[in-house]
Amino acid sequence: MPAELIVVNGPNPGSKFPLGESEVLIGRAPNATIVLPDAEVSWRHCVVKRQGNRYLVKDLVSSIGTHVNGMRTSERWLDDKDQIGIGKTVLMYRSGEATQDVPDAQPAADNTKPVLLAACSLVFLFRALAATSGEGPNKLLQGQILRLVGDLVPTKESVLLLGGTCEELEELYAECAKQYHADFQPAIARVCEEGAFSDSETGMVGVPLYLAGVLGGSLIIRLQDREVERVLAHLETLTAVASLASVGFEANHEVEILKAENALLQEQIGVNAGIVGTSPLVRRLLEKVERVAPRDTTVLITGESGTGKELIARALHQKSLRHERPFVAVNCAAVGADLFESELFGHEKGAFSGAIATKKGRFELAQGGTIFLDEVGELALGLQAKLLRVLQEREFWRVGGTQAHPLDVRVIAATNRDLGKDVADGKFREDLYHRLNVVNLESPALRDRKEDIPALAQYLLRRSVDKCKRMVNGLSAEALEIIMAYNWPGNVRELENAMEGAVAMGVSDWVLPEDLPESLLEAAPRDSGAKYHNSVGRAKCDAILDAYEQGNFDYKQAAKLLGLHPNYLLRLVRNMGLRDEIERRKNGNGNASGAGR
Repeated sequence: MPAELIVVNGPNPGSKFPLGESEVLIGRAPNATIVLPDAEVSWRHCVVKRQGNRYLVKDLVSSIGTHVNGMRTSERWLDDKDQIGIGKTVLMYRSGEATQDVPDAQPAADNTKPVLLAACSLVFLFRALAATSGEGPNKLLQGQILRLVGDLVPTKESVLLLGGTCEELEELYAECAKQYHADFQPAIARVCEEGAFSDSETGMVGVPLYLAGVLGGSLIIRLQDREVERVLAHLETLTAVASLASVGFEANHEVEILKAENALLQEQIGVNAGIVGTSPLVRRLLEKVERVAPRDTTVLITGESGTGKELIARALHQKSLRHERPFVAVNCAAVGADLFESELFGHEKGAFSGAIATKKGRFELAQGGTIFLDEVGELALGLQAKLLRVLQEREFWRVGGTQAHPLDVRVIAATNRDLGKDVADGKFREDLYHRLNVVNLESPALRDRKEDIPALAQYLLRRSVDKCKRMVNGLSAEALEIIMAYNWPGNVRELENAMEGAVAMGVSDWVLPEDLPESLLEAAPRDSGAKYHNSVGRAKCDAILDAYEQGNFDYKQAAKLLGLHPNYLLRLVRNMGLRDEIERRKNGNGNASGAGR
């Protein structure tokens, strides 16, 4: 039988590639002998070529390297059953001589290999479904693999260890060595050094497990005495099981990563949703979101600009049955009338000048998920008619296309306009309004839930701290008083900008009144009993005025005396309304030198 390479893990497992006189190129290049569609694999990754009666594998200076039996190598002679790891693909080298020495070898062994692999897959699947153990997934899979090996091969003992180095495998074995009658330690060393092996004298058969192309574990069995004469045949079976097991462990690893990422995303969604607060208005809104989210009905979110309507839409999506599918947001006010159809429904190649390729629209990108139509009240009447037809027919056509595409999306719309009034004024289609306004959720203005402002301001402050990379402990009592007294016409968006500006421009460990925007300071209470003037106003004003006098009314000298940056001092003077007083004192002293700007 000629020598060959067999794919034991990766795309098209079981595929065979005969080796002859010609050089076998492996990589992503389309003209490679073995094409591996893996982004990590180099264009020309490695070659296998014949030299005399043997085959040599040579790495072509690839980025991730070529591994033989789990060890990275630049060039190596291949022995029978060596496993070549290239990214996520593992190829086993068959010299073509091994089956000649196998007693009672089955002529149809190659035909039964896919059947064996399929049977193994089914056994793993059904046992995993039936398992109710609370152990970790790898621990559970290890037990299933050993049970499967026992079903396929008569064994006295078997051991399966997971580790990336021989030292790790030996340490793991040392922890459980007392439970075995035989000594598996020499076999572990052989697997690390040689790869797959069989020993008819000891009845030991061992194979490595490759995870992502590198050594990740070892499966070793001790055969029953009467089975020792079939040791090479059992090596074939064990190799097939090990290849399948590698896929299982890689899948477990990916699942664990996905679970961790999902948990992190869910945590971030909970934090970044921005629907922060415990006021009656917020609690009532969240209760409605919980009730409406699992339904597939259309929702219209209304409220002033900056109240977080998109956050509500995202919360509806995340709590719906469509949460694993896309959430696509469209700002209707930002889409020009000439590009509206193309942007929302896509276009075919050549549909118009500049359409050099087929493009999917936002509705098509959101298939199976949710599309959020923000500022829907800004759509022109002609565009409203086109949107209405799509929502009614639940299908769309790409611009220039001749085929209707079924639409499977949940529609959530939002507006800061009074659409009822717009309908009465003829600015918005009544039929579209009723199509969108199946369920209405009102996003409350910030001034109507002022009890939420401290928690929301602190939350936004933490986000700004992370963004600006500057440590701020929190809001001072005086700054919080000003924030609470402000009417917030820009709602949460305005509060977010205020917190980010305070973090970016402030120099103290706490947000002080002078760090806040001028619009807030101008609206702050000015009565003599206010805490702002008691704690900040008089004491700080006096300190600044004294520094100006001592610095000969030079703002740079004054800033030096106060230990402040000159630009920050100028901002304090402006925000605290001290310019006139500085000018009065300067002129009263008859000083003609440069004063604060």
